[in-house]
Amino acid sequence: MKRISLNGAWRMKREDWTEWIPASVPGSVYHDLLQAGRMEDPFWRANEAEALALMEFDYAYTRVFRVEADLLTHEEVTLYCAGLDTLAQVYVNDRLVGTADNMHREWEFQVKDFLIEGDNAILIRFSSPLRYIRESYDENPNDGSDYAMKGFPNLRKAHCMFGWDWGPRLPDAGIWRDIELRGRDVAVLESVYIRQRHTEEGVWVKAEIDCHEISGAAEELRFLLYSPAGECLGQAGDRCEILVKEPQLWWPNGYGEQPLYRASVVILKEGVVLDKWERRIGLRTIGLRRDQDKWGESFAHEVNGTAIFAMGADYIPEDNIFARITPERTRRLLEDCVRANFNTIRVWGGGYYPGDDFFDICDELGLLVWEDLMFACAVYGLTDEFEENIREELICNVRRLRHHPSLALWCGNNEMELFVAADVWINRPGQKADYLTMYEYIFPKLFRELDPDAVYWPASPSSGGAFDDPNDYNRGDVHYWEVWHNGRPFTEYRKFHFRYASEFGFQSFPCMKTVESFTLPEDRNVFSYVMEKHQRNSLANGKIMEYISQIFLYPGRFETLLYASQLLQAEAIRYGVEHWRRNRGRCMGAVYWQLNDCWPVASWASIDYFGRWKALHYAARRFFAPVLLSCEEEGLLSQTIDVNAQPFAVKKSARFSVSNETRQRFTGRIEWTLRDPAARVLRGGDFAVSVEALSAKWVEKLGKH
Repeated sequence: MKRISLNGAWRMKREDWTEWIPASVPGSVYHDLLQAGRMEDPFWRANEAEALALMEFDYAYTRVFRVEADLLTHEEVTLYCAGLDTLAQVYVNDRLVGTADNMHREWEFQVKDFLIEGDNAILIRFSSPLRYIRESYDENPNDGSDYAMKGFPNLRKAHCMFGWDWGPRLPDAGIWRDIELRGRDVAVLESVYIRQRHTEEGVWVKAEIDCHEISGAAEELRFLLYSPAGECLGQAGDRCEILVKEPQLWWPNGYGEQPLYRASVVILKEGVVLDKWERRIGLRTIGLRRDQDKWGESFAHEVNGTAIFAMGADYIPEDNIFARITPERTRRLLEDCVRANFNTIRVWGGGYYPGDDFFDICDELGLLVWEDLMFACAVYGLTDEFEENIREELICNVRRLRHHPSLALWCGNNEMELFVAADVWINRPGQKADYLTMYEYIFPKLFRELDPDAVYWPASPSSGGAFDDPNDYNRGDVHYWEVWHNGRPFTEYRKFHFRYASEFGFQSFPCMKTVESFTLPEDRNVFSYVMEKHQRNSLANGKIMEYISQIFLYPGRFETLLYASQLLQAEAIRYGVEHWRRNRGRCMGAVYWQLNDCWPVASWASIDYFGRWKALHYAARRFFAPVLLSCEEEGLLSQTIDVNAQPFAVKKSARFSVSNETRQRFTGRIEWTLRDPAARVLRGGDFAVSVEALSAKWVEKLGKH
């Protein structure tokens, strides 16, 4: 296959402009306008409204590219677009070659008959997403989160671009992923599926290969497998297996190493390579342990036969302007996760399917990925056209990502089973039936075809589907928001033993340096207009103040308030995580909301937009430590937050626990001291402790009830 990249320098214009400005591909309208000085920083103060208005217009991208005669000798020439955001019409030499309406999928158009030898012109027009969602909602009213713009479910575009309770309303557009010409002959690789069979003699690795025949059949299909050291372990043909006799297994972070093998598939005709597929893979088994027990049903990732306690956070897009998300920036973020002892990342369903670099980095670092499909907090009209579109979306992304050892689970959507079951967003009876058809028939069937060895879970949260108590505390995964949204104290976490908490969180303000990036000095009050514009959750600043009143004295300075809010956030999440880790076995996951931000904002993130760690991320490094000493204290906070309650005898105690999330027994000593507010030691002691691998143990209790 001959590939000619069309990435690089393009030109861009708004529909009502006469002149073109320089543009870059991959990129976006906002990115190019900013680079050309044609718009103000949308993150500065309240500039968001002006930036939003820019998307009422259509935009066009164009460039000239040269075609040599040899490209036109290929039997088939296609234009491959890895990502068009979103409503696009594609022209080559002033002739329409195709249209697109889904940013989450790849598009490929036959263009040989449109090309000429020498200079050719390509033009891609992008229609206004704002105009589209308004007009489509009038015809097809599908609703979703109140934080996003009305009509957003009708467009297959990152939902959070239309606003969320942590993000701005900035629905960008453009050629956001690679674009290239492909010259092809005879046959090309349609897909490659790597499967593993773990036996006593080793691991059998098989490549299931599908070819697209253009004008005949390939002469040979060849599958080769290389060890992590680069040694060729063997080669085979289509649907043949290679035995790895002494396999080096891939493990999540904290449980073992992450050796990566290289799998290569080539298709040949008369000794000429027609197409090639090459990826890194990890040898491991992965599943979801769901066993009946005395509490209900377990829910745990299982890798190489070992139940994993998931420790991590929920990932959202790293920037509202996707062109600024780079592999280097992503690597820094994910390495920061490993520095804080994460082993799991949940990719939230209102953003986008991450690029290959994201998963490559997770493979290297040992981060299990819970991958939501891109459906979140909304209902959709399941027309024939919509069904065909989302089928292609899943086919593209499942084929692209299924080989990654870090991929732990595919999840149908974010929070929709929970809300649809309660008739939230439902405005006609058929929408409930459409929900079940999509997530419990169409999608499972596709996964049985495309990735039968993978885990598919219908929604988050869910107990398994069919609207059967979706947020059941004793089955499946849970989103718990009584702490924060409903104002319950931190100790409320200790009343619940969720099987897997995939969302729970607490807000804080970013640090002073980040606040300075979007404010003037007169804005620096948490209730100012600008600070409130960078706080998208209703009444949230007041909630932070209310919780501060329970834990701290009122901070006297703005900078101190920012810092206190971060300490508060760290304490809130610590209460939950330590409790669930103390109950390992019954509880098997603590994935907090959220890891990162897409702009400078007050939010639930533990790392802010600029990559600055909040206090929560420093705390995570401790409460996600492989061996954790924690203390369950009993005091005033755990009994009442009402300082004017009727007098009662306050119970005071401290109970220690050690959580050992390693595959070896832990033996050591615990040293403790009790200090007064001036740090004077009142009492102290030490004692030996021994904890079995992958377990938690209560070891000592001080004080009396």
